[in-house]
Amino acid sequence: MVDRIADIWGTRTPYARDERWPVRVDQVLAEGLADADVDRWVQSACVLCSNGCGIDIAVKDDRMVGVRGRATDIVNHGRLGPKGMFASWQGVSHPDRLTRPLVRENGELVETDWETAMQRIVSRSRELLDTKGPLSHGFYTSGQLFLEEYYAQAIVGKAGIGTPHMDGNTRLCTATAAASMKESFGSDGQPGSYVDIDECDAMFLYGHNMAETQTVLWARVLDRVAGPNPPRIVCVDPRETEVARHAEVHLAVKPGTNLALMHGLVRELFANGWIDEEYVEQHTVGVEDLRKTVEPWTPEAVAETCGVEANDVRRAAEIFGTSGRVLSTVLQGFYQSSQATAASCAVNNLQLLRGLIGKPGSGILQMNGQPTAQNNRECGADGDLSGFRNWENPDHVQELADLWGIDPAIIPHWAPPTHAMQIFRYVEQGSIEFLWVTGTNPAVSLPQLGRIREILGKEELFLVVQDLYLTETAQYADVVLPAAAWGEKTGTFTNVNRTVHLSEQAVEPPGDARSDLETVIDYSRRMGFTKRDGSPLLDWNGPEDAFTAWTECTRGRPCDYTGLSYEKLRGGSGVPWPCNEDHPDGTVRLYRDGVFSTDPDYCETYGHDLLTGATIGPETYKANNPAGRAIFKTAPYHPAHETPDDAYPFRYTTGRTAYHFHTRTKTARSPQLNDAAPDAWVELSPDDAAALGVTEGDIVRVASRRGAIESAVRVTDIERGTVFSPFHYGYWDRGGEPQGAGRAANELTITEWDPVSKQPVLKNAAVSVEKIADGDGTSPAPTTTASRPSRRLGRRIHPTIGGAAAEATETIAPVEPPRVATQEEHG
Repeated sequence: MVDRIADIWGTRTPYARDERWPVRVDQVLAEGLADADVDRWVQSACVLCSNGCGIDIAVKDDRMVGVRGRATDIVNHGRLGPKGMFASWQGVSHPDRLTRPLVRENGELVETDWETAMQRIVSRSRELLDTKGPLSHGFYTSGQLFLEEYYAQAIVGKAGIGTPHMDGNTRLCTATAAASMKESFGSDGQPGSYVDIDECDAMFLYGHNMAETQTVLWARVLDRVAGPNPPRIVCVDPRETEVARHAEVHLAVKPGTNLALMHGLVRELFANGWIDEEYVEQHTVGVEDLRKTVEPWTPEAVAETCGVEANDVRRAAEIFGTSGRVLSTVLQGFYQSSQATAASCAVNNLQLLRGLIGKPGSGILQMNGQPTAQNNRECGADGDLSGFRNWENPDHVQELADLWGIDPAIIPHWAPPTHAMQIFRYVEQGSIEFLWVTGTNPAVSLPQLGRIREILGKEELFLVVQDLYLTETAQYADVVLPAAAWGEKTGTFTNVNRTVHLSEQAVEPPGDARSDLETVIDYSRRMGFTKRDGSPLLDWNGPEDAFTAWTECTRGRPCDYTGLSYEKLRGGSGVPWPCNEDHPDGTVRLYRDGVFSTDPDYCETYGHDLLTGATIGPETYKANNPAGRAIFKTAPYHPAHETPDDAYPFRYTTGRTAYHFHTRTKTARSPQLNDAAPDAWVELSPDDAAALGVTEGDIVRVASRRGAIESAVRVTDIERGTVFSPFHYGYWDRGGEPQGAGRAANELTITEWDPVSKQPVLKNAAVSVEKIADGDGTSPAPTTTASRPSRRLGRRIHPTIGGAAAEATETIAPVEPPRVATQEEHG
């Protein structure tokens, strides 16, 4: 038995390059139960990060009582992370669950039945559509629903109502991933695969604290590191994460300076001739513009701007330029920072310059932050057109109209889709009066929370919230709908590297809770949304019907699902798309032939100016003639929107801990996870702590121009001048909103966003710090990850452990790892 709170990544199973990752099956059951007590195991996949691990649910007496990893799954080879083991089932099997709809009466939320709740929703929706039209409606959804539910939302929003005001909290975590791939490659869709970890010579992790955000994937890296010929690792992160501790080069940049660093790395490739000239000539366009943009960014210029050593820039570039196979991964450190799309495109540029894409061990993973974010983007619940279609291409709009049986004029395509921050701005201004929030908690996760609370509380707004629990957001709602959770419904979802899993229903939802798909179909039918022939717009009888309809929507598109079915996904491993007649077993890597999705008739976007966000438009795009070639996209570096000054001298950044997910609605209801990280904290460097007269556990007030928080200090090896706080902690367990001092990290963040991806800048703000009280010498921060105490402290801090309640079995199985077909088989 292994304490998987103290030992997050579990027992090592070393392996060499080009070998397959060994199988290790992780399992945990409710206290007092053994395998023989389990009535049945039900196939699923984990939804507590974006990794998409295959998982089986243990059921006893019609209750979920544990989980185990699926040894046959190509994603995790049987492993699970702490959140998957302890929050997947405990996080939904909790007495706090919503079991009946709630409506607001005399200012209070009271229980009611579904008929009453839906009648209120439909009545207000019809009234606004009749009097003010579709622009009165907005939808803000999640990255944790199932594919079938997103597709239903997209059809209802675009073909039923006709509103462009649709987005998801994926805007906060994956919008830049999608935008960077669209700009460089013509379409969304990860070029690389997790298998590239098995085959690479070097790994570059850009703003990606994989050790905490994707713990099972990091276990895979650790097993390579522990084996023969380990990959060389380069880490870009202002904190000393576990990734940084294993890195040959750690580039601890100042928050907000990512693009300057990337310009320097690209310049070094040009300066040293580390370029595959033949690949660049045959398969790309725009290289000379890139060369001119990066030319001023010598290692010394990068060092001055980013706060790193010039020689470290040279060393990192040398590793990239001379390693045979390089895998790059990117996440929130780039996506939620200044010039996010330009910096992320620069990662694509590096790989393209060396021709390291579509080859074993060489590729890009522009990571997601949530388990089903990929489906939100594919299906169009984020405002994009379903099936990676181009809203500026009238033929693509007509394709959807024909699929859905409607007039194409109904589909909003006269302007770009409305992004999340603009949706809330329209609510603030009063033009959106009906807002439906599903499976997300903007009262904690959006920037500048004081403003967001005022928006959600507007009397003119009719707010519908659909969720598992009475979240901070739900407490503002006019109607709250109880949703079925993972394990209580059937559906599919797709992880970061395009692997599609089927999650079967294991138990019934509590009380009157319903799946999100049932609710959307019910709303559509009550509203009378129909096709041209008068039949229901959503004529499905369940999730499998929805999936079948979705596969047809993807036919011939980059995300082609036509070779997939529920039956194909049952019993074995997940399958990576595209999966069709040409690739019946799925596709491990994209672009192996050097042909990209940039043809003007096929591409998902005509692109943008990365500095201003202005659309390029079809005529200019066609004149550039990409013709299936990748596009080098770049922009000049500009400082962040808000930088330190005398009043606010510190750089502020936010992030995650391994023990919590999003706003803790599930993970805080797992005793093992909540005990490991029970409250918020603030990280300071030893030098900054000393200058402020602060020691471990003292209480500080951190303030920006927008708000303030008060938390205990953890002194870590973060870069001097930088302050960190985890974003998970809100107020649902403290009455619903701040009582006095705040603790939510987003009280301080700024209402700014990237000009292309529209992703909020949650990692760049200026703050002040002052000590307000002595502490007891302890901080609630874990000691196992990037929040571990500084090695310069010279004192022992009690380590984070889980004890007997956090023990799990790990079976290192003497079986063949899941088979991954050869590159030739997959295409």
